[in-house]
Amino acid sequence: MPSDIATLLSLLWGTLRLRPYVFVFLLAFLAAAARDLGAARTLLFLFWAWGVAFAAEYASTRVGIPFGLYHYTGRTAGLELYLGNVPFFDSLSFAFLAYAAFGLSRRALGARGDTVVIAAAGLLMMLLDVVIDPLAVRGARWFLGDIFYYAAPGPYFGVPLSNFAGWALVGWVTVGGFVLATRAGAPLPEDAGRAGGPGVALYYGVLLFNPAVTLWIGEWKLFLAGILIHAGGFLLLYGLGATVGRRRSPGDPARLLPRSPDRNLDRTRSGGR
Repeated sequence: MPSDIATLLSLLWGTLRLRPYVFVFLLAFLAAAARDLGAARTLLFLFWAWGVAFAAEYASTRVGIPFGLYHYTGRTAGLELYLGNVPFFDSLSFAFLAYAAFGLSRRALGARGDTVVIAAAGLLMMLLDVVIDPLAVRGARWFLGDIFYYAAPGPYFGVPLSNFAGWALVGWVTVGGFVLATRAGAPLPEDAGRAGGPGVALYYGVLLFNPAVTLWIGEWKLFLAGILIHAGGFLLLYGLGATVGRRRSPGDPARLLPRSPDRNLDRTRSGGR
Protein backbone atom coordinates (compact mmCIF):
# COMPACT_ATOMS: atom_id res chain seq x y z
CA MET A 1 0.00 0.00 0.00
CA PRO A 2 2.69 2.60 0.86
CA SER A 3 4.43 1.88 -2.43
CA ASP A 4 1.13 2.37 -4.30
CA ILE A 5 0.63 5.73 -2.63
CA ALA A 6 4.21 6.72 -3.42
CA THR A 7 3.68 5.76 -7.07
CA LEU A 8 0.43 7.75 -7.25
CA LEU A 9 2.09 10.81 -5.73
CA SER A 10 4.99 10.46 -8.13
CA LEU A 11 2.63 10.34 -11.12
CA LEU A 12 0.65 13.32 -9.83
CA TRP A 13 3.89 15.26 -9.46
CA GLY A 14 4.86 14.21 -12.96
CA THR A 15 1.51 15.50 -14.26
CA LEU A 16 2.07 18.84 -12.54
CA ARG A 17 5.66 19.06 -13.79
CA LEU A 18 4.75 18.23 -17.39
CA ARG A 19 1.55 20.34 -17.50
CA PRO A 20 2.04 23.39 -15.25
CA TYR A 21 -0.03 25.61 -17.57
CA VAL A 22 -3.05 23.31 -17.05
CA PHE A 23 -2.83 23.73 -13.30
CA VAL A 24 -2.44 27.51 -13.59
CA PHE A 25 -5.77 27.58 -15.45
CA LEU A 26 -7.24 25.11 -12.95
CA LEU A 27 -6.29 27.33 -10.01
CA ALA A 28 -7.72 30.34 -11.84
CA PHE A 29 -10.95 28.37 -12.34
CA LEU A 30 -11.16 27.44 -8.64
CA ALA A 31 -10.65 31.05 -7.57
CA ALA A 32 -13.07 32.48 -10.12
CA ALA A 33 -15.78 29.87 -9.64
CA ALA A 34 -15.60 30.01 -5.84
CA ARG A 35 -16.26 33.74 -6.05
CA ASP A 36 -18.98 33.30 -8.66
CA LEU A 37 -20.74 30.07 -7.63
CA GLY A 38 -19.57 29.41 -4.09
CA ALA A 39 -17.19 26.71 -2.87
CA ALA A 40 -19.67 23.82 -2.79
CA ARG A 41 -20.98 24.45 -6.30
CA THR A 42 -17.42 24.89 -7.57
CA LEU A 43 -16.48 21.42 -6.34
CA LEU A 44 -19.68 20.00 -7.83
CA PHE A 45 -18.89 21.64 -11.16
CA LEU A 46 -15.29 20.35 -11.06
CA PHE A 47 -16.16 16.71 -10.41
CA TRP A 48 -19.18 16.67 -12.72
CA ALA A 49 -17.25 18.25 -15.61
CA TRP A 50 -14.31 15.89 -15.10
CA GLY A 51 -16.63 12.85 -15.01
CA VAL A 52 -18.47 13.84 -18.19
CA ALA A 53 -15.21 14.57 -20.00
CA PHE A 54 -13.55 11.32 -18.89
CA ALA A 55 -16.55 9.28 -20.05
CA ALA A 56 -16.52 11.09 -23.41
CA GLU A 57 -12.79 10.56 -23.88
CA TYR A 58 -12.90 6.94 -22.79
CA ALA A 59 -15.69 6.25 -25.29
CA SER A 60 -14.09 8.25 -28.10
CA THR A 61 -10.81 6.35 -27.87
CA ARG A 62 -12.73 3.10 -28.27
CA VAL A 63 -15.84 3.67 -30.40
CA GLY A 64 -15.31 7.22 -31.68
CA ILE A 65 -18.26 8.83 -29.86
CA PRO A 66 -18.65 11.76 -29.34
CA PHE A 67 -15.34 13.30 -30.53
CA GLY A 68 -14.51 10.91 -33.34
CA LEU A 69 -12.02 8.07 -33.05
CA TYR A 70 -8.62 9.04 -31.71
CA HIS A 71 -5.86 7.39 -29.71
CA TYR A 72 -3.41 8.48 -27.05
CA THR A 73 0.16 7.53 -27.84
CA GLY A 74 0.98 6.66 -24.23
CA ARG A 75 4.46 8.12 -24.58
CA THR A 76 4.21 9.79 -21.19
CA ALA A 77 2.81 6.71 -19.43
CA GLY A 78 4.83 6.18 -16.28
CA LEU A 79 5.75 9.87 -16.21
CA GLU A 80 2.29 11.31 -15.53
CA LEU A 81 -1.02 10.00 -14.23
CA TYR A 82 -3.24 8.05 -16.62
CA LEU A 83 -6.72 6.68 -15.90
CA GLY A 84 -6.97 3.71 -18.21
CA ASN A 85 -5.60 5.05 -21.47
CA VAL A 86 -6.59 8.69 -20.83
CA PRO A 87 -4.13 11.22 -19.34
CA PHE A 88 -5.59 12.65 -16.13
CA PHE A 89 -4.81 16.26 -17.05
CA ASP A 90 -6.80 16.08 -20.27
CA SER A 91 -10.19 15.29 -18.75
CA LEU A 92 -9.47 17.64 -15.84
CA SER A 93 -8.99 20.59 -18.20
CA PHE A 94 -12.60 20.34 -19.37
CA ALA A 95 -13.73 21.71 -16.00
CA PHE A 96 -12.17 25.13 -16.45
CA LEU A 97 -13.06 25.23 -20.15
CA ALA A 98 -16.73 24.47 -19.47
CA TYR A 99 -16.89 26.96 -16.60
CA ALA A 100 -15.29 29.67 -18.72
CA ALA A 101 -17.86 29.11 -21.48
CA PHE A 102 -20.68 29.07 -18.89
CA GLY A 103 -19.46 32.32 -17.36
CA LEU A 104 -19.18 34.10 -20.70
CA SER A 105 -22.62 32.89 -21.74
CA ARG A 106 -24.25 34.14 -18.54
CA ARG A 107 -22.43 37.45 -18.75
CA ALA A 108 -23.31 38.11 -22.38
CA LEU A 109 -26.92 36.95 -22.26
CA GLY A 110 -27.82 37.96 -18.73
CA ALA A 111 -30.70 36.02 -17.20
CA ARG A 112 -32.48 35.18 -20.43
CA GLY A 113 -33.25 31.66 -19.29
CA ASP A 114 -31.53 28.38 -18.63
CA THR A 115 -32.01 26.91 -22.11
CA VAL A 116 -30.52 29.86 -23.98
CA VAL A 117 -27.55 30.16 -21.64
CA ILE A 118 -26.83 26.42 -21.72
CA ALA A 119 -27.08 26.32 -25.51
CA ALA A 120 -24.70 29.26 -25.86
CA ALA A 121 -22.26 27.78 -23.33
CA GLY A 122 -21.92 24.58 -25.33
CA LEU A 123 -21.24 26.52 -28.51
CA LEU A 124 -18.74 28.79 -26.76
CA MET A 125 -16.89 25.75 -25.43
CA MET A 126 -16.79 24.32 -28.94
CA LEU A 127 -15.36 27.60 -30.22
CA LEU A 128 -12.52 27.27 -27.72
CA ASP A 129 -11.69 23.92 -29.26
CA VAL A 130 -11.39 25.58 -32.66
CA VAL A 131 -8.06 26.92 -31.39
CA ILE A 132 -7.22 24.18 -28.87
CA ASP A 133 -7.46 20.94 -30.82
CA PRO A 134 -5.60 21.87 -34.02
CA LEU A 135 -2.79 23.11 -31.81
CA ALA A 136 -2.87 19.94 -29.68
CA VAL A 137 -2.55 17.81 -32.82
CA ARG A 138 0.75 19.64 -33.34
CA GLY A 139 1.82 18.99 -29.74
CA ALA A 140 5.15 17.48 -30.79
CA ARG A 141 6.20 21.00 -31.82
CA TRP A 142 5.61 22.57 -28.41
CA PHE A 143 5.60 21.61 -24.75
CA LEU A 144 2.36 19.58 -24.89
CA GLY A 145 4.20 16.70 -26.58
CA ASP A 146 3.03 14.09 -29.04
CA ILE A 147 0.24 12.63 -26.92
CA PHE A 148 -2.59 11.71 -29.34
CA TYR A 149 -3.62 11.33 -32.96
CA TYR A 150 -6.84 10.91 -34.93
CA ALA A 151 -7.45 7.63 -36.69
CA ALA A 152 -8.60 9.63 -39.70
CA PRO A 153 -7.37 13.27 -39.72
CA GLY A 154 -10.09 15.74 -40.58
CA PRO A 155 -10.42 18.77 -42.87
CA TYR A 156 -9.87 21.51 -40.28
CA PHE A 157 -6.09 21.52 -39.81
CA GLY A 158 -6.16 17.77 -39.26
CA VAL A 159 -9.15 17.77 -36.89
CA PRO A 160 -12.37 15.94 -37.88
CA LEU A 161 -15.58 17.97 -37.69
CA SER A 162 -17.09 15.35 -35.40
CA ASN A 163 -14.68 16.54 -32.73
CA PHE A 164 -16.29 19.98 -32.61
CA ALA A 165 -19.77 18.45 -32.42
CA GLY A 166 -18.52 16.35 -29.51
CA TRP A 167 -17.21 19.40 -27.68
CA ALA A 168 -20.54 21.18 -28.03
CA LEU A 169 -22.32 18.09 -26.71
CA VAL A 170 -19.98 17.75 -23.74
CA GLY A 171 -20.45 21.46 -23.00
CA TRP A 172 -24.23 21.12 -23.07
CA VAL A 173 -24.22 18.05 -20.82
CA THR A 174 -21.75 19.59 -18.38
CA VAL A 175 -23.41 22.98 -18.03
CA GLY A 176 -26.95 21.64 -18.38
CA GLY A 177 -26.42 18.99 -15.73
CA PHE A 178 -24.92 21.53 -13.35
CA VAL A 179 -27.79 23.98 -13.86
CA LEU A 180 -30.41 21.28 -13.31
CA ALA A 181 -28.66 20.16 -10.13
CA THR A 182 -28.41 23.67 -8.65
CA ARG A 183 -31.50 25.59 -9.82
CA ALA A 184 -32.95 25.98 -6.34
CA GLY A 185 -33.85 29.59 -6.98
CA ALA A 186 -32.95 32.66 -9.02
CA PRO A 187 -30.55 35.60 -8.78
CA LEU A 188 -32.00 38.99 -8.14
CA PRO A 189 -32.66 40.89 -11.42
CA GLU A 190 -29.98 43.46 -10.64
CA ASP A 191 -27.41 40.66 -10.35
CA ALA A 192 -28.16 39.11 -13.74
CA GLY A 193 -25.79 41.29 -15.75
CA ARG A 194 -22.90 40.59 -13.38
CA ALA A 195 -23.40 36.82 -13.29
CA GLY A 196 -20.47 34.82 -14.61
CA GLY A 197 -18.09 37.78 -14.69
CA PRO A 198 -15.05 35.90 -13.33
CA GLY A 199 -15.47 33.27 -16.03
CA VAL A 200 -15.12 35.84 -18.80
CA ALA A 201 -11.49 36.59 -17.92
CA LEU A 202 -10.75 32.87 -17.76
CA TYR A 203 -12.34 32.30 -21.19
CA TYR A 204 -10.25 34.97 -22.87
CA GLY A 205 -7.16 33.93 -20.93
CA VAL A 206 -7.44 30.43 -22.43
CA LEU A 207 -8.24 31.95 -25.79
CA LEU A 208 -5.13 34.16 -25.76
CA PHE A 209 -2.84 31.36 -24.57
CA ASN A 210 -3.58 29.07 -27.51
CA PRO A 211 -3.12 31.57 -30.38
CA ALA A 212 0.07 32.75 -28.69
CA VAL A 213 1.48 29.21 -28.83
CA THR A 214 0.15 28.89 -32.39
CA LEU A 215 2.20 31.93 -33.38
CA TRP A 216 5.20 30.60 -31.50
CA ILE A 217 5.28 27.44 -33.63
CA GLY A 218 4.73 29.48 -36.82
CA GLU A 219 1.22 28.27 -37.74
CA TRP A 220 -0.02 31.53 -39.26
CA LYS A 221 -2.97 30.06 -41.16
CA LEU A 222 -4.27 28.36 -38.03
CA PHE A 223 -3.78 31.57 -36.07
CA LEU A 224 -5.73 33.65 -38.59
CA ALA A 225 -8.51 31.06 -38.86
CA GLY A 226 -8.96 31.03 -35.09
CA ILE A 227 -8.98 34.83 -34.86
CA LEU A 228 -11.57 35.15 -37.63
CA ILE A 229 -13.85 32.49 -36.19
CA HIS A 230 -13.73 33.95 -32.70
CA ALA A 231 -14.22 37.48 -33.99
CA GLY A 232 -17.39 36.29 -35.71
CA GLY A 233 -18.49 34.46 -32.58
CA PHE A 234 -17.80 37.52 -30.44
CA LEU A 235 -19.85 39.80 -32.67
CA LEU A 236 -22.70 37.31 -32.87
CA LEU A 237 -22.82 36.69 -29.11
CA TYR A 238 -22.67 40.30 -28.06
CA GLY A 239 -24.95 41.37 -30.87
CA LEU A 240 -27.51 38.88 -29.58
CA GLY A 241 -27.01 40.11 -26.03
CA ALA A 242 -27.48 43.72 -27.09
CA THR A 243 -30.56 42.88 -29.15
CA VAL A 244 -32.47 40.96 -26.53
CA GLY A 245 -31.08 43.09 -23.70
CA ARG A 246 -31.02 41.92 -20.15
CA ARG A 247 -34.66 42.61 -19.45
CA ARG A 248 -36.66 39.74 -18.04
CA SER A 249 -40.36 39.28 -18.65
CA PRO A 250 -42.44 38.91 -15.45
CA GLY A 251 -43.41 35.35 -16.35
CA ASP A 252 -39.92 34.08 -17.14
CA PRO A 253 -39.14 31.41 -14.49
CA ALA A 254 -35.84 30.20 -15.91
CA ARG A 255 -32.86 31.35 -13.84
CA LEU A 256 -29.46 30.00 -13.03
CA LEU A 257 -28.34 30.38 -9.43
CA PRO A 258 -29.97 30.68 -6.02
CA ARG A 259 -30.59 34.06 -4.50
CA SER A 260 -28.21 35.13 -1.82
CA PRO A 261 -29.96 34.71 1.56
CA ASP A 262 -28.55 38.07 2.70
CA ARG A 263 -29.98 39.85 -0.32
CA ASN A 264 -33.38 38.22 0.19
CA LEU A 265 -33.34 39.38 3.82
CA ASP A 266 -32.45 42.93 2.80
CA ARG A 267 -35.28 42.89 0.30
CA THR A 268 -37.79 41.70 2.90
CA ARG A 269 -36.75 44.40 5.32
CA SER A 270 -37.22 47.04 2.67
CA GLY A 271 -40.70 45.77 1.79
CA GLY A 272 -39.72 44.07 -1.47
CA ARG A 273 -41.44 40.94 -2.71
